[in-house]
Amino acid sequence: MQNGTSPVFRSVGVVSLLGRPESVTLCSLRLPLFSRLFVPTSSCVSATQRQGKQILCSQLHQVQRQEKGDTIAAAMEGGSQLQKILPALQCIVPSLDPDRHKGDSGKVAVIGGCREYTGAPYFSAFSALKMGADLAHVFCTAGAATVIKSYSPELIVHPVLHESYDTGELGEEDRTEVKEKVMEEVGKWLERFDCIVIGPGLGRDSLLLDCVAEIIVKAKALNIPLVLDGDGLFLVTNQPELVMGYPLATLTPNVTEHKRLVAKILGERNNEAPRNWRDVSDENPAGQLQALAKKMGGVTIVQKGKTDYISDGKTVLSSNYFGSPRRCGGQGDVLSGCVIIHHNIWKCKKVVSTDEILMNRICSNPTMVGALAGSLLCRKAAANAFAQHKRSTVTGNIIECLGHRLTLICSSS
Repeated sequence: MQNGTSPVFRSVGVVSLLGRPESVTLCSLRLPLFSRLFVPTSSCVSATQRQGKQILCSQLHQVQRQEKGDTIAAAMEGGSQLQKILPALQCIVPSLDPDRHKGDSGKVAVIGGCREYTGAPYFSAFSALKMGADLAHVFCTAGAATVIKSYSPELIVHPVLHESYDTGELGEEDRTEVKEKVMEEVGKWLERFDCIVIGPGLGRDSLLLDCVAEIIVKAKALNIPLVLDGDGLFLVTNQPELVMGYPLATLTPNVTEHKRLVAKILGERNNEAPRNWRDVSDENPAGQLQALAKKMGGVTIVQKGKTDYISDGKTVLSSNYFGSPRRCGGQGDVLSGCVIIHHNIWKCKKVVSTDEILMNRICSNPTMVGALAGSLLCRKAAANAFAQHKRSTVTGNIIECLGHRLTLICSSS
């Protein structure tokens, strides 16, 4: 241990899109946990106790005034940093051109949804629509299809995946036949898609995961950008060769999923980290993430948390705009939908900018820009939703705020 850093992971500087050695701190808001201290009034409370509580109230108000000042300063700093990356975000958002046709702004697909989990694929696909995609498809099991269709008529739902619950125990030949049938159904659609999310609500059934592994291989052969989340990350953790070295893949693990990847890739395969994910250190997350992305051959990884760290093995970006203290389920699925549409936009739109430095930054790895844009917009939408709904905020409220946040950042013209 040297200078408080892990001996395994080199401490790295988190850089902005403009290449400067500084953190992309979009906004860091420190809000007081309680806006008011409630003091019970009772005749049995002694004068000494009342005096002590008055002193405590006075101290609390002092802290709140100080924090208010810190918050304003942080917001100003965050706004300055945001201005630096706005040109890059604006470059990858398509204009609302009257000459465009259905599908020109994106045709996306979500591979996920089984009889237990139907909300996650809906959240992901519908978030992509709210961010401007024209068409969103969901490929799921028969047990999930009717439920997902009932959520929204906007989604095109394909009940073509199979899981062991539906088929029962199968021999090797029968499993192969099922996989071939699934690939026949999914394969005829794949080349139409600009980007695919794999994993929301997928489940961990072995037959289902085998089918999805075949889909990943086929999508890679077609050079389709992939975003892997949820149980898609479980699949990749156990079969990392599915995405290793594929530069159009983006992984979006939470802290635990990230540690499992570290234990698998850096631990079991390279002896550079503990083999048990519970022993993986929380120190130097940026350096650890960069080492992981590099070992995985340059895939882009978004480690979700209080601060989102994003790396392709060469660069580390950070996004710590304060979103929402609510941790309702489904926010990761919203992020996958936000990230996928920005990857898709890059593919659909020729990006032009007079800023040579900025263009070099974007062109070096557009998936990094897409991941950062998705993280920023998801956080800002969560902040909007929480401002309106407080403790009752749910994922649907966040999705409804996505379009508004995108409009504020990027002109619709």
